[in-house]
Amino acid sequence: MKSVQDIRVVQLIDSLEPGGAERMAVTIANTIGKELKFSGIVVTRLEGSLKETISSKVNYLFLRKKRAVDIYALLRFRKFLKKNRVTIIHAHGSSYFFAVLLKIILPSIKIFWHDHYGNRLKSTNSNNIIKLVSIFFSGVFTVNLELQKWALQNLKTSNVFFLPNYVEENPIEQKCTILKGEKGKRIVVVANLRTPKNHHLALSAFSKSKIASLGWTLHFIGKDNYDSYSKDLKDKITNDNLINSVFIYGSCLDVQHILNQCDVGLLTSTYEGFPVTLLEYGRANLFVIASNVGYCNQIIRNAETGICFELNKENELESILKSLAENVTENKILAQQLNDFVNENYSAKVVIKKILSIYQK
Repeated sequence: MKSVQDIRVVQLIDSLEPGGAERMAVTIANTIGKELKFSGIVVTRLEGSLKETISSKVNYLFLRKKRAVDIYALLRFRKFLKKNRVTIIHAHGSSYFFAVLLKIILPSIKIFWHDHYGNRLKSTNSNNIIKLVSIFFSGVFTVNLELQKWALQNLKTSNVFFLPNYVEENPIEQKCTILKGEKGKRIVVVANLRTPKNHHLALSAFSKSKIASLGWTLHFIGKDNYDSYSKDLKDKITNDNLINSVFIYGSCLDVQHILNQCDVGLLTSTYEGFPVTLLEYGRANLFVIASNVGYCNQIIRNAETGICFELNKENELESILKSLAENVTENKILAQQLNDFVNENYSAKVVIKKILSIYQK
């Protein structure tokens, strides 16, 4: 078994645009960088605002990959790995394919694939390639138990490990976003504006609950692509006369600072793997309401650490929102219990220890 100090690893990710997989790639690179002599992050296709959150201790490379098989980018990657004597590529999401191409020309490298995709079981076409190339994987990390079961049944490796997401302690961020609305009555949704995140359900339930008339406000934090999804959301805000109660901020890097200004964390996704957002809500002591999808109900346990609702029951979410003002004391207790649960089970120290142990083997 290798000693920890012999491990030299890079996180491989396709972009640094804010997203769950991208944030975890940076978080792992930053936290592992405190334990190893060498930690790096390599971005294949697109840089983004998360670049600003990478620790100065982490070695960084942007490959500017133009196509699926980009020989120039591949050779740059190989040079970087050899120069820094890297032993492991920790490939996140779809970056596994580029990692496999690299292994063909540098066979000594080990690949660990990290699957973050909550809708994996329904994506039959893309899964065929993963099944084929999984023979090159030294191991697989999955963000929930359902994905772990799928990997064990379908991939050509028995080294499959459930690896929970976690939140970096003292993340790098510049506090700059000031939320609108009344203190003590802010509901936040941290998710990029796109279909699976289901902002329309959050908005519809908020509108029907009529709690805006009591001073409650709803805040959407996440990348705005200014597409039809975004336009429909903004049109409904206007049509429901909520322009003074519902606010869209776009992509923000000071997430922890934003959450510290809020009281309720909401997640309404139609599917999820393991949403790191729930951990961030917990760390910020928010009362959390989440749709019962993916790994959510393992974190948000009804009447213990928050409330999970069923997606096909919008009236259930509406009812929960209506009761916010009546259950302030109870909700604060649930928020504290979630905070304790997250700190005990999803701390950086606990998860990093597991990652390094698996790397060593």
